[in-house]
This record gives sequence, C-alpha cells and structure tokens, in this order.
Amino acid sequence: MFNSTKDVWLFTSESVTEGHPDKVCDQIADAVLDAIIEHDPFARVACETVTTTGLVLVMGEITTTAYADIPFIARETIRRIGYTGSQYGFDADSCAVMTAIDEQSKDIAIGVDCSYEERTGESESHLGAGDQGMMFGYANDDTPEFMPLPISLSHRLTQKLAEARKNGTAPSLCPDGKSQVTIRYEGDRPVHIDAVVVSTQHRAEATLDQVRDEVEDQVIYPILAGNLFDSQTKVYINPTGRFVIGGPQGDTGLTGRKIICDTYGGFGHHGGGAFSGKDPTKVDRTASYAARHIAKNMVAAGVCSQCEVQLAYIIGVAQPVSVTVTTFGSGKKHSDEFLSHFVQKNIDLRPDAIIERFDMRKPIYTQVSNYGHFGRPELDLPWERLDMVHLF
Repeated sequence: MFNSTKDVWLFTSESVTEGHPDKVCDQIADAVLDAIIEHDPFARVACETVTTTGLVLVMGEITTTAYADIPFIARETIRRIGYTGSQYGFDADSCAVMTAIDEQSKDIAIGVDCSYEERTGESESHLGAGDQGMMFGYANDDTPEFMPLPISLSHRLTQKLAEARKNGTAPSLCPDGKSQVTIRYEGDRPVHIDAVVVSTQHRAEATLDQVRDEVEDQVIYPILAGNLFDSQTKVYINPTGRFVIGGPQGDTGLTGRKIICDTYGGFGHHGGGAFSGKDPTKVDRTASYAARHIAKNMVAAGVCSQCEVQLAYIIGVAQPVSVTVTTFGSGKKHSDEFLSHFVQKNIDLRPDAIIERFDMRKPIYTQVSNYGHFGRPELDLPWERLDMVHLF
C-alpha cells in the first residue's frame, strides 16, 4: 500500500501457474466444492487437499445430500492442468487418490444455521458467521481493474505461460511455473518495471537457451512490451539454469498456501484465512469478496485512489463486529471514520446477505482457484462489478 512518506520505492509481487503444487491443491478443493454445490446449494463444505509424488489426499468436513466422486474429480482436475504423463513425475491416471472426509461439527452448525441475533431475539432468521476472524479487501487505481500493478502483471505472465504451453507455441514448457514482477513507484504512481522473474518447469531435453527464447518471445514481450518495460528492466528466466523436476514431485502441495497470490500480492493486508474449498457460509471467503467489492466501488467512484476495507466477525453472529475503511491519505471528500460508519450503515454485511448479493450458491469457484480471485475482467465475477458506485 502507498506510504506517503516515500518518494521512490519498489514493490514486488509473485504469481504461480495452475501446475504449481499448491495451486493443484486449490483447484482440486474448489472442484470438489463446485461438484457438490451444483447439486446441493446449501451444502457445508470445508475441503482441503495435499499432494506429493504420486499421491493426492483430499480431506475435510462436508455435510451434504449430494454425491461427489472425489477421486474422479481430482484426476480430471489434474488432467486439465496438464499432468498427463510419467515425464512429469505426477500423472492424473497413475497417482493414488485418498479421501478422509467427515461431516461438519454440529457445534459449528448451530451457530451458522441460527445466528446469535436470532437466538437472542434481536432479529429475524439469518445465518451466523461460520468462524471468527478478520477479512480484508483492497483496491487502487494502478490498473483498469483496480488492482495493484505488480500482482496484475504477475498473474498475466503466469496465465500466458500456461497458454503458450497448452497451445504449443512454447513446446519446451511443463505445467509448474512462477513469475515475479518488481515495480518502481514515484509517490503513488507506478513508473517502471525494474525486474521480472519467470521460472518454468521444462522438458528434460530442452536447453536453457531454448527455454529462455520461448519465454521471452511467447510470454514476457507479449505481456510487458510497452507497459513500463524497457531495456533497463532486469529479466531473469530460470535463473538456477534447470527446472525439470517440478509440480508435486518437486514439492509437496497444500490448499491455502498461496493466499497472497489469491489476493493483492502483498499490497493489501490479509486476514490469514484461505478461500479454496470453502462454501459461502465461511466468511474467510464471503466477507473477503464483500470487502473487495466495497473497496473497488469506492475507488471507482473517485472517493479515494486506494482503499482497504477490514471486516471482522464472531462465529455464530451475523453482523460484523467491526467495519474499518482506510484510504491511506488518498480520500478526496470524507474521513476514514466517516466512510467506515457509512459502509456499516448502508451495506448489509451479514453472511446470507452477501451470499444473495453475489449469488454464491452456484458452482463458480474453480474458475478463480488460480490466477487470482480479484481483477479477472474476463470472468465477470459478481464481487468485481461496479454496481455500488452510486452509493458513494
């Protein structure tokens, strides 16, 4: 986030491809969620995944009337990502898929099904929050989608890596990969791309020169040319010189370990709760989407040039215990205190209201399980719509 005491400063964000072991896990968890919620919109799902060489373990707490063939879902997700042969050290058809699923705790369900406000007679029926915790949403005016430029460019690079691999224009590439972009700012304005790192898994027979040529020609220049990128930008492609062993063979994967990639690349705060594999009664996910929606609409309305919204909840209680808006000195009309009170008074932030506003009881989650849950103009996500600008 912009610090007004800094004149010139650098900020770096990273993204990972869909073949990264942690992202394999996020995608499997959200694919299981989508398969269940498609047939049982009111299911309670908290699904976690672990991967390592030759093994996928899907575990968690799921209460539902639907049936999901979890091993089939896991294998099809791995196949779609591109792990389809023994040369990757991890294969959709030969890996073992194990499950360890239990029902959601009835003690938790009590507070979710019937909120504290309803149980004490303070209000009519509403869902209670599925857990305690704090959630953040952030937006700034770096990009047309109101995302910080470092994470926006990092995501575009990893998306392009996957596209070039799948369409055959970069035949040496394999599914695992990462990008990292360092932006120089003057005040609150991005002025230069200082450094770019792309590390990609590649076929054993590919030379380093071949990999670097493909990444430069098919990934870096198409995305960055003309976008604060010039001959002074430092470019690093596979800086270790070799990246053949990757994916779950190279590193154990775990759901929720790329939460900074999922959000704002470190530019805004993060409450610590992961998104993937969680049904919309879980405020880790739902309230984070709501906070982003508010922050983005506020910046789009011209209220400020950057905005962070923090929401905090108590398990079993519908209303957030706190709402805090921070504009980092960029507010043009109102104080942060005024904006915090305005949001709390005028926007319904109870979990069931957020779920209804974003129509979240549908299988919409696998599509955001990699390359970010925010920005993403190609997906028309409901929490990304500028439909509250008029409020501000």
